[in-house]
Amino acid sequence: MNSLKEYVGDKNFYKKILSIAIPISAQQLITVGVNLMDTIMLSSMGDTQLSASALGGQFINLYQIFCMGIGMGASVLTSRYWGMKELPSLRKAVTIMLRFVLILSSLFTLATIFAPNLIVRMYTPEKDIISYGVIYLRWQIPVFVCIGLSLTCTIVLRSVGQVRIPLISSIIAFFVNIFFNWVFIFGHLGAPRMEIAGAAVGTLIARLFELTFICGYFFFYDKRISYKIKDISMRCADLLFEYIRVCIPVFISDGLLALGNNAVAMVIGRIGKTFVSANSVTTILQQLSSVLTQGMAHASCIVTGHTMGEGDMEKAQKQGYTFLGIGFILGCFAAVVILLMRTPIINYYKASEETKAIAWELMDAIGFIVIFQSMNSVLTKGVLRAGGDTRFLMAGDILFLWVASIPLGIIAGLVLHMPPFWIYTFLKIDQIIKCVWCYFRLRSRKWMKKIRTAS
Repeated sequence: MNSLKEYVGDKNFYKKILSIAIPISAQQLITVGVNLMDTIMLSSMGDTQLSASALGGQFINLYQIFCMGIGMGASVLTSRYWGMKELPSLRKAVTIMLRFVLILSSLFTLATIFAPNLIVRMYTPEKDIISYGVIYLRWQIPVFVCIGLSLTCTIVLRSVGQVRIPLISSIIAFFVNIFFNWVFIFGHLGAPRMEIAGAAVGTLIARLFELTFICGYFFFYDKRISYKIKDISMRCADLLFEYIRVCIPVFISDGLLALGNNAVAMVIGRIGKTFVSANSVTTILQQLSSVLTQGMAHASCIVTGHTMGEGDMEKAQKQGYTFLGIGFILGCFAAVVILLMRTPIINYYKASEETKAIAWELMDAIGFIVIFQSMNSVLTKGVLRAGGDTRFLMAGDILFLWVASIPLGIIAGLVLHMPPFWIYTFLKIDQIIKCVWCYFRLRSRKWMKKIRTAS
């Protein structure tokens, strides 16, 4: 019984993970709510504008996932250093992170300024969607700096247990976004009716608020890390190699995931406008059903990092099995949520009957895949990543996404023209493969790596 209790966990363990996972899940839920309101408001403008915003947003999502890679890579170090009470090394890791994200935001900003048409054409050949997509992207140019800084600073705050400030920021940003979307999409309160451009403006205003709120707190008020703007210029060459060794594989891994998602969007964009619209409808439910999983993945990364920072490797191994079990339970719960909510959500959209029929079939595939995706997320984005096993995870992303999911998805969607259920299943087949792959890695204990501190 004592041995079983070590794997199941005690009250303090669950109290700690819930104190981290619930605020993060709530923040993710708010983000989904914003996307849901954007989609509902734009659906009244027709399938073309709805599709254009979905595909135009894919490029921003690509950038956001790259930023997640930089931030989550840094959190592998910052959570471990926090457990070790090694604040000088923690601040140097933050400095390197911020330098990388500023470079990345500059590259994406320049690309959007000079080649918005080319960006949207990567996702679809349909001219009407391209023209609306370009309008959407041009209004989104300033968001890259906003997303980069606010997102990475949020991840660092979470890694040291500060989860309330990001949650408060997201709650306020949610209402800011909805209000300004309502104003500018439909032209209320004397504002011009901007339609898809109005959705972009509402998002931009919300992102500017998040930047001010999160970075204002991080640089001027936070006492846990006590990081200041002047620290961006600190010398941190002694930690650069360790940062690159641990964090760059995370960046590459998440970057490949982002590129893979964009490749999926390109396949979907070439199947047809109706399929694109149906997928945009299901995307919201996918995000809604995975909010708890995302919160748990972040919590497992932070808790595992703290445990390993304290030097208790045996405890970290047992916690890994516990988190995997939690991931399975959350995946089953998410599948039930999808089955229960698909009818009211699909019917709520003002979309064509063909779009709704495809969306219904896609929901069946999503409900099946989400179980594996939940377990996979807890391991790849949480336990194994916190252990510093980032190169192994990078190899798995390269192998299964690009060798299995993308080719099979292309064959199913563009060559064989299979039903939507099978197209989606093949596009996400890497989730099933990686779930098994990572389970055996967890069992091997080879995922627990040592990290160096700054000299």
